[in-house]
Amino acid sequence: MAERDIIIGIDAGTSVIKAVAFTLNGRQLAASAVPNRYLATPDGAATQDMDRTWSDCAEALRGLGDKLERLAARTAALAVTGQGDGTWLVGAGDRPVGDAWLWLDARAAATTRELAARPGDAARFHATGTALNTCQQGAQMAHMQRHCPERLDRAEVALHCKDWLYLNLTGVRATDPSEASFTFGDFRTRAYSDLVIEALGLSPRRQLLPEIVDGSQTTHPLSAQAAAATGLAEGTPVSLGYVDMVMTALGAGVHTGTPGAACSTIGSTGVHMQAMRDDAVTLNGRSGYVICLPDARMVTQVQTNMAATLNIDWALRVAADLMSETGHPHDYADLVARIDGWLARSEPGQILYQPYVSEAGERGPMVNANARAGLVGLSAHHRFPDVIRAVCEGLGMAARDCYGAMGQLPQELRLTGGAARSSALRAILAASTGAPVRVSSREEAGAAGCAMMAAVAIGAYPDMTRCIAEWVTPLLGAAEAPDPALRDTYASLYPVYAAAREALEPVWDGLAEHRAAAAAPTQTKDAPKSAQGGA
Repeated sequence: MAERDIIIGIDAGTSVIKAVAFTLNGRQLAASAVPNRYLATPDGAATQDMDRTWSDCAEALRGLGDKLERLAARTAALAVTGQGDGTWLVGAGDRPVGDAWLWLDARAAATTRELAARPGDAARFHATGTALNTCQQGAQMAHMQRHCPERLDRAEVALHCKDWLYLNLTGVRATDPSEASFTFGDFRTRAYSDLVIEALGLSPRRQLLPEIVDGSQTTHPLSAQAAAATGLAEGTPVSLGYVDMVMTALGAGVHTGTPGAACSTIGSTGVHMQAMRDDAVTLNGRSGYVICLPDARMVTQVQTNMAATLNIDWALRVAADLMSETGHPHDYADLVARIDGWLARSEPGQILYQPYVSEAGERGPMVNANARAGLVGLSAHHRFPDVIRAVCEGLGMAARDCYGAMGQLPQELRLTGGAARSSALRAILAASTGAPVRVSSREEAGAAGCAMMAAVAIGAYPDMTRCIAEWVTPLLGAAEAPDPALRDTYASLYPVYAAAREALEPVWDGLAEHRAAAAAPTQTKDAPKSAQGGA
């Protein structure tokens, strides 16, 4: 019999699905990626075709097979993680109930505000450790219950993205302890909480919540149908990973036992995490998540920015559009390569940028679906490099804001995500938080995180601690200390940034009211269609 020496990690992001092969001791062998598009509409909807997501996943796995000989025979296990939050409803015959509502979907904003204002929300927050926001399945299902209950009537189970893929891989309807507890449960017990479900007004839909399965302890076999679709061997053990935020952080070094270490993922979104025992969590009562780690009694306290590099994307696309209008089209990738040069030609701390460019507003360190991006302090002498610097500094200020909300700044910051490749951005993040940064050489941290769970589940390691020691710790790069002068500049700038954020909240709310009033006739006409959102 051929040696089974490969573990495959699947990371199903919002726009890309990746299948990554690792050796049993964590060395990356090959990766295959397939674009995974979603549809956004002016009413705040963000939806994804569930069948296409599964077919894209299968295509990524087949593509991995094209890169590695005898992949099916060599695969000891595979694991899956994916974009968090959102609502992936499945009905009879394991068929989708319309398109999935993604974490980007903003339609539940009014319902979220009403639920969060109820007296029972304090108890819900204490149990979950997680502030209610429009991203979450609980808020979205509560909105559906009010505005399009027929969607829930047709459903038999409410899943998340990775859960949907796990269903297609194994035929098992399940979710993991991380998403189950921060949405509908208690992070201390890693189980559903009737108190939480009642606070969301979803007790009549309790039957839609699936079994909770910990993929570091339990696997299910790859089904015959999935084997035919992916090219892998029927019966291969499949592990259901935790949500992608915590899988990426696990693979990048959030939980290595180093005192004061934290981990930030600076990709499309900004995710800021610290690992601790579940009895050491201090809840701030306003925002954030508590997400379980696949290790007994260990959780991550989390603050997340809805948009991180999406802010840079916006600025660069504005520049590209303007150049194209003048007959000088520029490749977006070429503009990305110019960022470090622009930063070098601009002076730190001159303009404030609030990096809330997402249509869904912000969720960390405050929850406000109306929050929007803006520049403060522009003068006539400022040019595009100054604006780019302000946008990048906004990401640093947002990270500082999030860690401050968790009670303490990191003593060391591990970085992952696209922004970690830029030395100038790393310097801004180090100076903003006042902590040295370390970047893992791990290329695909999310896929590695869930693959680590499979490695423990099949007995390649006796526990997660020993797996981390071999898969994660050796790949952390040297510490890059913050520049003292830049650190002092940002220490002075941060209170101004925070004051601007607080002062702008009524402005954001007023703008939201203005937009709603201006769009009222259109919304009234299209309301039934908008509420259905891809049904």
